[in-house]
Amino acid sequence: MKENPLNMQLDLDDFLPASDEEKENLVVMRDSVSFWKDGMRRLRKNKIAMVSLAVIVLIMICAFIVPSFYPYTYEEQIKGSENLTPMTYSAAELERKEAGEHVFPHILGTDKMGRDYAIRVMMGSRVSLIVGLVAAVIILVVGSVFGSIAAFCGGWVDILMMRVVDIIYTIPDVLLIVLLSFALKDPLERLSTVPGFGWIQILGRNLISIFIVFALLYWGGMARMVRSQILMLKESEYVTAARALGASAGRIIKKHLLTNCIGTLIVTTTLQIPSSIFTESFLSFLGLGVAVPMPSLGSLASDAINGLNTYPYLLFIPALLISLIILSFNLLGDGLRDAFDPKMKN
Repeated sequence: MKENPLNMQLDLDDFLPASDEEKENLVVMRDSVSFWKDGMRRLRKNKIAMVSLAVIVLIMICAFIVPSFYPYTYEEQIKGSENLTPMTYSAAELERKEAGEHVFPHILGTDKMGRDYAIRVMMGSRVSLIVGLVAAVIILVVGSVFGSIAAFCGGWVDILMMRVVDIIYTIPDVLLIVLLSFALKDPLERLSTVPGFGWIQILGRNLISIFIVFALLYWGGMARMVRSQILMLKESEYVTAARALGASAGRIIKKHLLTNCIGTLIVTTTLQIPSSIFTESFLSFLGLGVAVPMPSLGSLASDAINGLNTYPYLLFIPALLISLIILSFNLLGDGLRDAFDPKMKN
């Protein structure tokens, strides 16, 4: 007999405990995770990205921590120890060893001025990493602010600001660095005598010029990327609601637009670091980098060119390290893109 569909009586069979077979057929939902936890989970599964991250951490340890405990300094000239091959000692150091004194070996040898090459490579890596990180932060700040304002305002403001970016792309960066180096020579020398600005003499006016050029020229790509992201986001419902509630343009850009493209900003910034390191190394190779005796990987490679036939390792070591740093950051950036880009999710 067919049951009456209007019958409101409960079926007691619906309240019986589920059997084991029915429990196995239930769909088990995974715990909800945040955007960052999900991204880090995906990143940890990328073995190449994790190996690259481990290499970067190891290089940073050697560049920022090991020099504090290393027995030599980057500017110390050891008499009689010129052009030593790796893991060797000078005649005076051998005499000290025979006398029972402990002498730390020159792991990577010495250069033509008797300076330990290992500590110079570590300090050169520190300078290159600092330049890459600082330049990436400058590009991130300037590019994101410029691009977000252009996209949010739109109209003639967007057109005018993007034409400024197009003009910036036509300016030769090397020429501008040379001009700034000469233009800032006297002002920076006077400023370096002021208490608290002695670091200017250590870095040199060329490196300060590089930072200025990064702030003036290299943010165009970041600005275009941020502009394209915000153009897609500014018509969203939550942006319209924020406007209706009376939120200012600055608050909408800061709280709603930039925060929703933070994953893309991190990936782009990570990929910008190796580009900045390569630019600094190239300019240091041309003699437009840090002031002597402070080394960078590019200046170390430049100094080793003359002795390439006799001491090729003096060139291969910084060149190999530059390649390793750039490759590691690029692979890590690719891993971050795959992990935090919503379009890459399976």
